[in-house]
Amino acid sequence: MTRRNFVAGSGMATLSSSRILGSNDRIGVGIIGCGRRNLLGQVLEFQDRANAEVRAVCDIWQAQRESAAARVQGSGRPAPAQIHAYEDLLARGDIDAVVVGTPDHQHCRQLIDATRAGKDTYVEKPLAMDLKELKRAYDTVKASDRVVQMGTQVRSFPSSGAAREFVQAGGLGDIFKIEQSRNSYKPYWYRYAERRLHESDTDWKRFLMHRKPRPWDQQQYAGWFGYRDFSQGPHSNLGVHFFDLVHYVTGAGPPARAVTMAGGFRWNRDGFDVPDSVETTLEYPNEGFLVRYCSTFGVRGHSYLKFFGSRGEMDATRWGDPFLITGKTVEDDDRIREGETIGNAESVPHMLNFLECVRTRETPNAPIEAGYSHSIAAILADESFVRGSRVVYDAAKRRIREG
Repeated sequence: MTRRNFVAGSGMATLSSSRILGSNDRIGVGIIGCGRRNLLGQVLEFQDRANAEVRAVCDIWQAQRESAAARVQGSGRPAPAQIHAYEDLLARGDIDAVVVGTPDHQHCRQLIDATRAGKDTYVEKPLAMDLKELKRAYDTVKASDRVVQMGTQVRSFPSSGAAREFVQAGGLGDIFKIEQSRNSYKPYWYRYAERRLHESDTDWKRFLMHRKPRPWDQQQYAGWFGYRDFSQGPHSNLGVHFFDLVHYVTGAGPPARAVTMAGGFRWNRDGFDVPDSVETTLEYPNEGFLVRYCSTFGVRGHSYLKFFGSRGEMDATRWGDPFLITGKTVEDDDRIREGETIGNAESVPHMLNFLECVRTRETPNAPIEAGYSHSIAAILADESFVRGSRVVYDAAKRRIREG
């Protein structure tokens, strides 16, 4: 399949270039976007256990592409193909699964194209930045037989699995409020913007993809996290892990209503336009609780994540450790007993779970439904911020309105 044929054929019909994997067949993996969150490193960490091999790396930034290829070869495997355009990677017959670690505004289009090309996909969060592209990506995946894993790896932590079992067994009683405050001194997008490159090092047009054309801007390219064209802010980035954990632990679907206030109150300079402070409240009327997300840049500390229920509270601030529970903050007779703990649950690392499901065809830990729900939460929060009013998600009609 040539790149031209791939582009011409990427209509609503699903293309099927996938092969049936036998128990001893090696999984061919392609990396699309080599510089984000060490996703390549995770594949290399589990390649032996999953009998997988990175056969192609794709990045429009030449230095990142070459560095990724060197890492693969340094792991003891053959040097992978280095590819500039992701469509060329998707057209390869030796690729069974792809890992997408590109900027936020590219996720949906690349997931859709990968699905139509017959590839299983691990795609970074957030899945979508607006409702229209979210519905299109979701419907494309659901009309296929492809395995999709969202990059919300917190739900695969042993502590998260134990919390899910505890909560869904009634351990916290009736949950009525869940909130996270996640703060830091300097916004994360500054760190990325410090990377230096020239226009000749990359492909500016391909980076923009379907965004409005504009002259080369080194800061927008390297520090894309700080621009709303490419990433909407902390609520659509950091907050997505929290929203997904809420859904995973409680079993809830997407929220119904949202109110958000946000702005650039501390770091409103240097050309970035995402808010550095966000306060958003989401309502889940079917489950009977509120969810509050707060993020502030300009001060360290005062960060926490807690679930509040009629039997007490659960502290999930330290994701990597067993969550703490206590009944000291309530007065009900059935409150959590002193000394009661929930420990950890058995779990499989998130990337390994994806690779195993590529072979077994089972549903991964963070399927497309999880991506849909966390995206609704983030999009709803952002719509309220932009409109300056409370917004409502109509699940039956899959649309957002004021209300």
